[in-house]
Amino acid sequence: MFDVETFELTKKFGDLIAVNSVSLKIESGEIFGLLGPNGAGKSTLVRLLCGLLKPTSGSAIVGGFSITEEPEKVKKIIGYMSQRFGLYDDLTVEENISFYAGIYLNDRKLAKQRTEEIIEQLSFQKYRKTLAMHLSGGWRQRLSFATAIVHEPKIVFLDEPTSGVDPVSRRQFWDLVYQLSAKGKTVLVTTHYMDEAERCNRVAFISQGKILAVDPPTEIKQKYMRGEVINIIPDDLMFCYNVLSSLDFIEDIGIFGDSIHIVVQNADEKISEIENFLRKKNLMFKRIEKIQPSIEDVFVALTKNKSSSTS
Repeated sequence: MFDVETFELTKKFGDLIAVNSVSLKIESGEIFGLLGPNGAGKSTLVRLLCGLLKPTSGSAIVGGFSITEEPEKVKKIIGYMSQRFGLYDDLTVEENISFYAGIYLNDRKLAKQRTEEIIEQLSFQKYRKTLAMHLSGGWRQRLSFATAIVHEPKIVFLDEPTSGVDPVSRRQFWDLVYQLSAKGKTVLVTTHYMDEAERCNRVAFISQGKILAVDPPTEIKQKYMRGEVINIIPDDLMFCYNVLSSLDFIEDIGIFGDSIHIVVQNADEKISEIENFLRKKNLMFKRIEKIQPSIEDVFVALTKNKSSSTS
Protein backbone atom coordinates (compact mmCIF):
# COMPACT_ATOMS: atom_id res chain seq x y z
CA MET A 1 0.00 0.00 0.00
CA PHE A 2 1.27 3.45 -0.90
CA ASP A 3 0.77 6.51 1.30
CA VAL A 4 2.20 8.89 -1.31
CA GLU A 5 1.90 8.64 -5.09
CA THR A 6 2.85 11.31 -7.61
CA PHE A 7 2.08 11.28 -11.30
CA GLU A 8 4.26 13.47 -13.56
CA LEU A 9 4.10 16.16 -10.87
CA THR A 10 5.47 19.46 -12.17
CA LYS A 11 5.87 22.93 -10.71
CA LYS A 12 7.08 25.96 -12.65
CA PHE A 13 7.89 29.44 -11.42
CA GLY A 14 7.97 31.48 -14.62
CA ASP A 15 10.66 29.91 -16.79
CA LEU A 16 12.12 27.94 -13.88
CA ILE A 17 11.04 24.30 -13.63
CA ALA A 18 11.45 23.57 -9.92
CA VAL A 19 9.85 20.11 -10.03
CA ASN A 20 10.02 18.31 -13.35
CA SER A 21 7.58 15.44 -14.08
CA VAL A 22 8.19 13.59 -10.81
CA SER A 23 6.55 10.18 -10.42
CA LEU A 24 7.09 8.48 -7.05
CA LYS A 25 5.47 5.87 -4.84
CA ILE A 26 6.16 5.83 -1.09
CA GLU A 27 5.01 2.83 0.92
CA SER A 28 3.19 2.97 4.25
CA GLY A 29 5.60 2.94 7.19
CA GLU A 30 8.60 3.73 5.02
CA ILE A 31 11.40 6.19 5.78
CA PHE A 32 11.87 7.71 2.35
CA GLY A 33 14.79 10.05 1.71
CA LEU A 34 14.79 12.80 -0.89
CA LEU A 35 18.42 13.62 -1.49
CA GLY A 36 19.89 16.48 -3.46
CA PRO A 37 21.85 19.73 -3.31
CA ASN A 38 20.34 23.09 -2.39
CA GLY A 39 18.08 24.28 -5.20
CA ALA A 40 17.40 20.76 -6.50
CA GLY A 41 13.64 21.04 -5.92
CA LYS A 42 13.30 19.10 -2.66
CA SER A 43 11.42 21.74 -0.66
CA THR A 44 9.12 22.60 -3.56
CA LEU A 45 8.18 18.94 -3.96
CA VAL A 46 7.41 18.66 -0.24
CA ARG A 47 5.25 21.79 -0.30
CA LEU A 48 3.32 20.37 -3.24
CA LEU A 49 2.70 17.13 -1.34
CA CYS A 50 1.56 19.09 1.72
CA GLY A 51 -1.03 20.95 -0.34
CA LEU A 52 0.77 24.27 0.22
CA LEU A 53 1.50 24.80 -3.49
CA LYS A 54 -0.60 24.02 -6.54
CA PRO A 55 1.16 22.01 -9.25
CA THR A 56 1.54 23.43 -12.72
CA SER A 57 0.68 19.99 -14.08
CA GLY A 58 0.48 16.40 -12.93
CA SER A 59 -1.12 15.15 -9.74
CA ALA A 60 -0.47 13.43 -6.42
CA ILE A 61 -2.35 11.35 -3.88
CA VAL A 62 -1.30 11.71 -0.23
CA GLY A 63 -2.95 9.41 2.33
CA GLY A 64 -5.69 8.65 -0.18
CA PHE A 65 -6.50 12.31 -0.90
CA SER A 66 -5.77 14.43 -3.96
CA ILE A 67 -3.46 17.39 -3.29
CA THR A 68 -5.36 19.48 -5.84
CA GLU A 69 -8.96 18.47 -5.12
CA GLU A 70 -8.74 17.76 -1.37
CA PRO A 71 -5.82 19.80 0.02
CA GLU A 72 -7.55 20.46 3.37
CA LYS A 73 -8.06 16.73 3.93
CA VAL A 74 -4.39 16.18 3.14
CA LYS A 75 -3.35 18.77 5.73
CA LYS A 76 -5.32 17.00 8.47
CA ILE A 77 -3.45 13.71 8.13
CA ILE A 78 0.09 15.00 7.69
CA GLY A 79 2.75 16.58 9.86
CA TYR A 80 5.13 19.10 8.31
CA MET A 81 8.43 20.30 9.71
CA SER A 82 9.90 23.10 7.64
CA GLN A 83 13.54 24.17 7.33
CA ARG A 84 12.85 27.28 9.39
CA PHE A 85 11.43 25.54 12.45
CA GLY A 86 7.98 27.20 12.59
CA LEU A 87 8.12 28.12 16.26
CA TYR A 88 6.91 31.10 18.25
CA ASP A 89 10.01 32.43 20.00
CA ASP A 90 8.05 34.36 22.62
CA LEU A 91 6.14 31.25 23.72
CA THR A 92 7.48 28.54 26.01
CA VAL A 93 8.04 24.95 24.94
CA GLU A 94 4.76 23.91 26.53
CA GLU A 95 2.87 26.82 24.96
CA ASN A 96 4.24 26.04 21.47
CA ILE A 97 3.21 22.39 21.70
CA SER A 98 -0.16 23.26 23.21
CA PHE A 99 -0.84 25.86 20.52
CA TYR A 100 -0.24 23.41 17.67
CA ALA A 101 -2.15 20.65 19.46
CA GLY A 102 -5.14 22.97 19.77
CA ILE A 103 -5.05 23.91 16.09
CA TYR A 104 -4.72 20.36 14.81
CA LEU A 105 -7.00 18.51 17.22
CA ASN A 106 -9.76 21.05 17.85
CA ASP A 107 -10.49 19.28 21.14
CA ARG A 108 -9.25 21.01 24.30
CA LYS A 109 -9.09 17.88 26.46
CA LEU A 110 -7.32 15.80 23.81
CA ALA A 111 -4.95 18.67 23.00
CA LYS A 112 -3.94 18.92 26.67
CA GLN A 113 -3.42 15.16 26.86
CA ARG A 114 -1.26 15.10 23.72
CA THR A 115 0.78 18.09 24.94
CA GLU A 116 1.68 16.21 28.12
CA GLU A 117 2.43 13.02 26.18
CA ILE A 118 4.77 14.81 23.78
CA ILE A 119 6.57 16.64 26.59
CA GLU A 120 7.18 13.27 28.24
CA GLN A 121 8.01 11.42 25.03
CA LEU A 122 10.59 13.95 23.83
CA SER A 123 12.08 14.66 27.28
CA PHE A 124 10.99 18.30 27.53
CA GLN A 125 10.14 18.18 31.23
CA LYS A 126 12.91 20.50 32.39
CA TYR A 127 12.42 22.87 29.42
CA ARG A 128 8.64 23.11 29.41
CA LYS A 129 8.66 26.69 30.80
CA THR A 130 11.66 27.80 28.68
CA LEU A 131 11.02 30.29 25.88
CA ALA A 132 11.67 28.82 22.44
CA MET A 133 14.14 31.64 21.70
CA HIS A 134 16.37 30.44 24.56
CA LEU A 135 16.67 26.85 23.33
CA SER A 136 19.82 25.53 21.65
CA GLY A 137 19.67 24.55 17.97
CA GLY A 138 19.21 20.88 18.78
CA TRP A 139 16.36 21.50 21.22
CA ARG A 140 14.67 23.96 18.83
CA GLN A 141 14.81 21.23 16.22
CA ARG A 142 13.27 18.76 18.66
CA LEU A 143 10.53 21.24 19.54
CA SER A 144 9.72 21.81 15.88
CA PHE A 145 9.49 18.05 15.46
CA ALA A 146 7.15 17.90 18.47
CA THR A 147 4.76 20.45 16.97
CA ALA A 148 4.73 18.50 13.68
CA ILE A 149 3.71 15.19 15.28
CA VAL A 150 1.59 16.33 18.25
CA HIS A 151 -1.63 15.35 16.43
CA GLU A 152 -0.27 11.88 15.56
CA PRO A 153 -0.31 12.33 11.78
CA LYS A 154 -0.30 9.36 9.45
CA ILE A 155 2.41 10.85 7.22
CA VAL A 156 5.23 13.18 8.27
CA PHE A 157 7.21 15.45 5.97
CA LEU A 158 10.56 16.62 7.33
CA ASP A 159 12.18 19.27 5.15
CA GLU A 160 15.94 19.34 5.84
CA PRO A 161 15.27 18.86 9.56
CA THR A 162 18.94 18.53 10.55
CA SER A 163 20.28 21.51 8.62
CA GLY A 164 22.38 23.74 10.86
CA VAL A 165 22.46 21.52 13.94
CA ASP A 166 25.47 19.74 15.41
CA PRO A 167 26.33 16.07 14.66
CA VAL A 168 25.17 14.83 18.08
CA SER A 169 21.77 16.50 17.64
CA ARG A 170 21.54 15.00 14.15
CA ARG A 171 22.02 11.48 15.53
CA GLN A 172 19.53 12.07 18.31
CA PHE A 173 17.01 13.41 15.81
CA TRP A 174 17.30 10.29 13.68
CA ASP A 175 16.52 8.20 16.76
CA LEU A 176 13.21 10.10 16.91
CA VAL A 177 12.58 9.38 13.22
CA TYR A 178 13.14 5.67 13.80
CA GLN A 179 10.72 5.73 16.72
CA LEU A 180 8.12 7.35 14.47
CA SER A 181 8.63 4.72 11.77
CA ALA A 182 8.37 1.92 14.36
CA LYS A 183 4.84 3.17 15.09
CA GLY A 184 3.90 2.63 11.44
CA LYS A 185 4.12 6.27 10.39
CA THR A 186 5.33 7.14 6.91
CA VAL A 187 8.21 9.60 6.85
CA LEU A 188 9.56 11.59 3.93
CA VAL A 189 12.75 13.43 4.83
CA THR A 190 14.69 15.77 2.56
CA THR A 191 18.39 16.28 3.08
CA HIS A 192 21.61 17.33 1.40
CA TYR A 193 23.64 15.29 3.89
CA MET A 194 24.73 12.21 1.98
CA ASP A 195 25.29 10.10 5.11
CA GLU A 196 21.64 10.55 6.10
CA ALA A 197 20.53 8.77 2.94
CA GLU A 198 22.08 5.60 4.38
CA ARG A 199 19.52 5.76 7.20
CA CYS A 200 16.50 5.58 4.88
CA ASN A 201 14.65 2.52 3.63
CA ARG A 202 14.71 3.99 0.15
CA VAL A 203 16.18 7.13 -1.30
CA ALA A 204 15.47 9.24 -4.38
CA PHE A 205 18.18 11.40 -5.93
CA ILE A 206 16.84 14.70 -7.26
CA SER A 207 18.75 17.21 -9.35
CA GLN A 208 17.35 20.23 -11.21
CA GLY A 209 13.84 19.09 -10.36
CA LYS A 210 14.19 15.62 -11.88
CA ILE A 211 14.43 12.26 -10.13
CA LEU A 212 17.62 10.49 -11.20
CA ALA A 213 17.22 7.23 -9.27
CA VAL A 214 15.02 5.60 -6.62
CA ASP A 215 16.12 2.53 -4.66
CA PRO A 216 17.34 1.32 -1.26
CA PRO A 217 20.81 2.80 -0.56
CA THR A 218 22.66 -0.49 -1.01
CA GLU A 219 20.93 -1.22 -4.32
CA ILE A 220 21.62 2.28 -5.61
CA LYS A 221 25.33 1.69 -5.09
CA GLN A 222 25.18 -1.62 -6.94
CA LYS A 223 23.06 -0.35 -9.82
CA TYR A 224 24.52 3.05 -10.58
CA MET A 225 28.18 2.91 -9.53
CA ARG A 226 30.08 1.71 -12.57
CA GLY A 227 33.60 1.04 -11.39
CA GLU A 228 35.45 0.91 -8.09
CA VAL A 229 36.56 3.76 -5.84
CA ILE A 230 40.10 4.53 -4.71
CA ASN A 231 40.52 6.98 -1.84
CA ILE A 232 43.67 9.12 -1.68
CA ILE A 233 44.61 11.54 1.11
CA PRO A 234 47.40 13.69 -0.38
CA ASP A 235 49.55 16.37 1.23
CA ASP A 236 48.71 18.87 -1.54
CA LEU A 237 45.05 18.32 -2.36
CA MET A 238 44.50 20.57 -5.39
CA PHE A 239 47.85 19.95 -7.05
CA CYS A 240 47.41 16.20 -6.67
CA TYR A 241 43.87 16.43 -8.05
CA ASN A 242 45.04 18.31 -11.14
CA VAL A 243 47.90 15.88 -11.81
CA LEU A 244 45.77 12.75 -11.33
CA SER A 245 43.12 14.12 -13.68
CA SER A 246 45.53 13.53 -16.57
CA LEU A 247 45.55 9.74 -16.14
CA ASP A 248 43.57 8.23 -19.02
CA PHE A 249 42.29 5.16 -17.12
CA ILE A 250 40.46 7.29 -14.55
CA GLU A 251 36.73 7.29 -15.25
CA ASP A 252 35.84 9.92 -12.67
CA ILE A 253 37.59 12.01 -10.04
CA GLY A 254 36.29 14.23 -7.27
CA ILE A 255 37.29 15.97 -4.05
CA PHE A 256 35.61 14.76 -0.84
CA GLY A 257 36.80 16.80 2.16
CA ASP A 258 40.56 16.27 2.43
CA SER A 259 40.44 13.22 0.14
CA ILE A 260 40.35 12.53 -3.57
CA HIS A 261 38.05 9.78 -4.84
CA ILE A 262 38.98 8.15 -8.14
CA VAL A 263 36.68 5.79 -10.03
CA VAL A 264 38.48 3.09 -12.03
CA GLN A 265 37.98 -0.44 -13.27
CA ASN A 266 39.87 -3.02 -11.19
CA ALA A 267 41.05 -0.80 -8.34
CA ASP A 268 43.36 -3.45 -6.85
CA GLU A 269 45.53 -3.36 -9.96
CA LYS A 270 45.43 0.41 -10.41
CA ILE A 271 46.52 1.32 -6.85
CA SER A 272 50.17 0.39 -7.40
CA GLU A 273 50.17 2.22 -10.73
CA ILE A 274 48.80 5.36 -9.06
CA GLU A 275 51.33 5.09 -6.23
CA ASN A 276 54.23 4.92 -8.71
CA PHE A 277 52.81 7.80 -10.71
CA LEU A 278 52.54 10.02 -7.62
CA ARG A 279 56.07 9.17 -6.46
CA LYS A 280 57.50 10.05 -9.87
CA LYS A 281 55.76 13.41 -9.56
CA ASN A 282 57.17 13.83 -6.02
CA LEU A 283 53.65 14.01 -4.62
CA MET A 284 53.35 12.75 -1.07
CA PHE A 285 50.22 11.10 0.30
CA LYS A 286 49.10 9.84 3.68
CA ARG A 287 46.89 7.05 2.41
CA ILE A 288 45.75 5.32 -0.74
CA GLU A 289 43.20 2.52 -0.57
CA LYS A 290 40.22 0.92 -2.24
CA ILE A 291 36.97 1.81 -0.47
CA GLN A 292 33.29 1.03 -0.80
CA PRO A 293 31.50 3.75 -2.77
CA SER A 294 29.51 6.17 -0.66
CA ILE A 295 26.08 7.52 -1.51
CA GLU A 296 27.86 10.76 -2.41
CA ASP A 297 30.07 8.96 -4.95
CA VAL A 298 26.95 7.52 -6.58
CA PHE A 299 25.14 10.86 -6.59
CA VAL A 300 28.11 12.62 -8.20
CA ALA A 301 28.35 9.89 -10.85
CA LEU A 302 24.61 10.04 -11.56
CA THR A 303 24.64 13.83 -11.83
CA LYS A 304 27.60 13.78 -14.24
CA ASN A 305 26.03 11.05 -16.35
CA LYS A 306 22.79 13.04 -16.53
CA SER A 307 24.65 16.20 -17.53
CA SER A 308 26.64 14.44 -20.26
CA SER A 309 23.53 12.73 -21.66
CA THR A 310 21.68 16.05 -22.01
CA SER A 311 24.59 18.06 -23.39
